[in-house]
Amino acid sequence: MNSNKKTTGIDMKALLSTSWIFVLLNVIFRDIHELFRPELLKEMMAGTVNGVHITEELLLLGGIGMEILIAMVILSRILPYRVNRWANIIVGPISIPLLLSSGIHDLDDMFFFAIEIVALLLITWLAWKWPKQEHESIPSVI
Repeated sequence: MNSNKKTTGIDMKALLSTSWIFVLLNVIFRDIHELFRPELLKEMMAGTVNGVHITEELLLLGGIGMEILIAMVILSRILPYRVNRWANIIVGPISIPLLLSSGIHDLDDMFFFAIEIVALLLITWLAWKWPKQEHESIPSVI
């Protein structure tokens, strides 16, 4: 056994995948929590939310954006090291404006957005610091 090799015991693929699940759970709970804002239901019924007319194209774009986040859960587990690392480095920061595009309406939105942004920055930082030699010593889960 090589005593010079530092092992953390953490599977980076599992850590990244779990971090994406954490982000998604926060997004979902924030969206559900937002449904309790009385004005939102009225806006949704009128077809204009926060001054933005809701169209099929806008819903499709939002769906694609969320599907990218959902896909990162599985992609973080199955992609090879180099592609995995760069996917997390790119998708993490790009997700921040996507999530912020729904707007901040009250204190709980601010709280959830802060948690989501910290988690996305952590994902990006973990992927950036993910050394190649660590990848070589971790067996693939899938």
